[in-house]
Amino acid sequence: MLAFTFPGQGSQQPGMGRPWVDHPSWRVVEVASEASGRDVAALLLDADADELRRTENAQLSTYVLSLVVHDAVSALGVRCAVAAGHSLGEYSALTATGALRLEDGVRLVAERGAAMQAAADARPGTMAAILGADDDVVTEACAKASGEVWVANTNGAGQVVIAGDPEAITEAGDLAKELGARKVMALPVGGAFHTPFMAPAADRLRAALAATGFANSSVPVIANVDALPHQHADQWAELLGAQLTAQVRWRQTIERMVADGVTTFLELGPGSVLTGLAKRGAPGGTARGAAEPSALDGVLEAAVEAGAVDHHEGEHLFAAERLVVSPVAGVFVPAADVAEGHHIERGRVVGHVAGHEVRSPFRGTVKGLLAVAGERLTRSQPVAWLRTA
Repeated sequence: MLAFTFPGQGSQQPGMGRPWVDHPSWRVVEVASEASGRDVAALLLDADADELRRTENAQLSTYVLSLVVHDAVSALGVRCAVAAGHSLGEYSALTATGALRLEDGVRLVAERGAAMQAAADARPGTMAAILGADDDVVTEACAKASGEVWVANTNGAGQVVIAGDPEAITEAGDLAKELGARKVMALPVGGAFHTPFMAPAADRLRAALAATGFANSSVPVIANVDALPHQHADQWAELLGAQLTAQVRWRQTIERMVADGVTTFLELGPGSVLTGLAKRGAPGGTARGAAEPSALDGVLEAAVEAGAVDHHEGEHLFAAERLVVSPVAGVFVPAADVAEGHHIERGRVVGHVAGHEVRSPFRGTVKGLLAVAGERLTRSQPVAWLRTA
């Protein structure tokens, strides 16, 4: 089984959208900008670290780029059996699995980010990762600290995130070191998320959730608050409302997916935090990230090995443009009856590579051939570009 995972706030970085500008899936950014009334492209291309650290910017930019990546991976026919997202990433997972429309998800994430930013402005806080200590040790350190600090995320073996008052964070970190923790690392976030500090945002978020239409997801999504699979539309408003101030149980999420048979984890979005956590949480499995288009070949290879590529699936969520790619390496021989402007059906042979048929997994109009007769192709190299019907 293959799982899609989606990163949360803190994975953003300046210029993270630049590698995707010329990719067909960049269309997702245009849709998101229109739905949110914000220039999302500017956030992904031009915003500096301080601007991206603001909660409303970090959340919207990370969510949209994650769905750009998901759109590109889906265009290759890669499908998941289960999905999960870390905090904000849960909204990405729900959109990717069809529980949320992209436009609705953009508006919901924008409202969530604004509500959490207001709460953070009203009650300043921060977060830090405690490395090299068990959950119980970090919980004890938080309990012994004189200020307000809590365990916010149980990310994996030896990595627990705490959140709360900045002075209390420092004290709890020192106590954790005294109890055996190896390192305390500040996180680039603008508030104490998943703690009572976020309670002032709850009413505003619940109102936004109540106004949002959810659908049943195409595959189960493991929820942060209980590390259990959910698939029904009527469950998510309550789960996402609770997630705001509840602990993110990511270690338990990975454990649940492994127990259910997941062997391959694909992190779709900026950064590689979840890839590292999957490698530690599922040491016998495969974990890859896809922060840039250059990683797509590796993602496709991992998906093929997991048996999670559907070569006959033409329905995808967002961008209308799709790439037909070579299934193997070798010399390309184009089909004589396929040319720019031709309408082709799903399964149509567009050429041969090393004697293997290159069939289009999509139905649509050929916008261009990207390989020429006699060209030596690598596996997964694009052959044709379609506008899907």
